[in-house]
Amino acid sequence: MSSGDIDALLRVTSPDYVGTSHPDIAFGTLDGPLGRLTLAVTSRGVVACSYEDENVVFERISREVGTFIGPDARRLDPVRRELDAYFSARLRAFTIPVDLRLATQFSRTVLQMMLAVPYGTVTTYLEIAERIGRPRALRAVGNALGSNPVCVIVPCHRVVESEAVLGGYAGGSAAKERLLRIESTAVLRGPGGA
Repeated sequence: MSSGDIDALLRVTSPDYVGTSHPDIAFGTLDGPLGRLTLAVTSRGVVACSYEDENVVFERISREVGTFIGPDARRLDPVRRELDAYFSARLRAFTIPVDLRLATQFSRTVLQMMLAVPYGTVTTYLEIAERIGRPRALRAVGNALGSNPVCVIVPCHRVVESEAVLGGYAGGSAAKERLLRIESTAVLRGPGGA
């Protein structure tokens, strides 16, 4: 979807949208090494960084967050720059805030835990379940990670089933492998080796 297509979609679906005004929710995409990511930023932070189709993300945001949605480079470009730096192994920790209001309360607990998993490392579903005090909630933890609305930035890709099994990922197993490879390669190079 081009920026012209997004603009046309916004004019039809967001009656308050005026092309030159700054929307409450900045909306756009990033074409990166893992394909297209759909992005949305609120005044609280990144509310969506998703592998899902733009129309699906747009509908969910307009239903659950607000309807004054539109392109806004001043809020989207910093997110795009950090993602580009991350994909090229120049950024290990995102500084942009996240807005997890699209996640359930349980999912927020799980996703907040993911923010503490260090770059270049992995954890397991069981370890996350134990850390949140719900050691039997493996399936619920997996569902929370699978529905992460802020992929990559909230690093759900760092959860594996075991040392031998990667487990699922919203962007697919190839994307998960690629993200883990970016991080492990950067760690091997060291702090100045990017």
